[in-house]
Amino acid sequence: MPALLFSVSPDSYDLAVRELREEFGRDVEVERVSGDLGRITGNAPAVGDLAAACDDGRIVFVRHLTVEIASFPPDDVPPSHELADLVLAELPRHPAALAVQTWTDGAGTGGTFYHLLDEALGARGIEVTRSGQDLVVSCFVSQRAVLVGLNRLADSLTDWPGGRMRLARSDDRVSRSEFKLEEAIRTFHLDLEPGGKALDLGASPGGWTRILRQYDQEVWSVDPGALDPRLDGDRRIHHIGTTAGEFFRRNQLRFDVVVNDMRMDQVMSARVMLDAVPHLRRGALAVVTLKGGGRNPLDAARRGMDVLSKEYDVLHARQLHHNRREITVVARAR
Repeated sequence: MPALLFSVSPDSYDLAVRELREEFGRDVEVERVSGDLGRITGNAPAVGDLAAACDDGRIVFVRHLTVEIASFPPDDVPPSHELADLVLAELPRHPAALAVQTWTDGAGTGGTFYHLLDEALGARGIEVTRSGQDLVVSCFVSQRAVLVGLNRLADSLTDWPGGRMRLARSDDRVSRSEFKLEEAIRTFHLDLEPGGKALDLGASPGGWTRILRQYDQEVWSVDPGALDPRLDGDRRIHHIGTTAGEFFRRNQLRFDVVVNDMRMDQVMSARVMLDAVPHLRRGALAVVTLKGGGRNPLDAARRGMDVLSKEYDVLHARQLHHNRREITVVARAR
């Protein structure tokens, strides 16, 4: 079976390996390629099985997957037309289009290899884009190796190179935390029905509130702290300057969406989400970041998800690109 390449946060590599072996057996053989890339070299699961485990939250520290089809020393990469031949040899039929995604073990994009593959595949009549295709060619570039992978988008976990989602910065951005919610919405294809009522717990300074408004949610923003002045004047933002507990004691509304990016440990944050359940419509969507974890963040994350599971069906759980020492959990209220 070909090797599988998986991307992680550099600090979470050992946690991802632990998850892989707990899920698929202690005999899974793994080697580290770079700070944020690992290779499953022996006793690898099928990529579809691994993707399913990552998608439903059994494995939370893997961000991106591809199936390795070739590797080369950086000074011995074949000509572009041979790279194209390697890719096409893996496919049962000539594709009309492919996505090509390149990245490096640093901050670079690997753009040189993107253009090589774009030119060579384009010469064979294949449309090449950076995303949005059913099949994805991945190319990872480091000082020690160039690795080429091929995978279905459905099994890749994300449509970004190595899972590194790049979101546009704007003058309207209230806080960096906005990227976490936006990435979760895009990665997990969350359907926020326009005109819904959303509850933002621990809202200050209002980054997640702003993103929810972009998806046409009327938002109740709960936090003793103030919201950014740029949110003033929006009549569909209701700032409730109090704690979550006090809000729940007084609230009479029912919400379609609840989000929580509060700075507290996993179990406490999950318990706040349980307190929110009587205020939610059945099937309401929930998004929460479970933070920290101390010396054992994997077990701490699992404890948080166990608490959530008392009242929610956990749909997804993953350490996204814009997460730091935290994971994002998506669930639905029962």
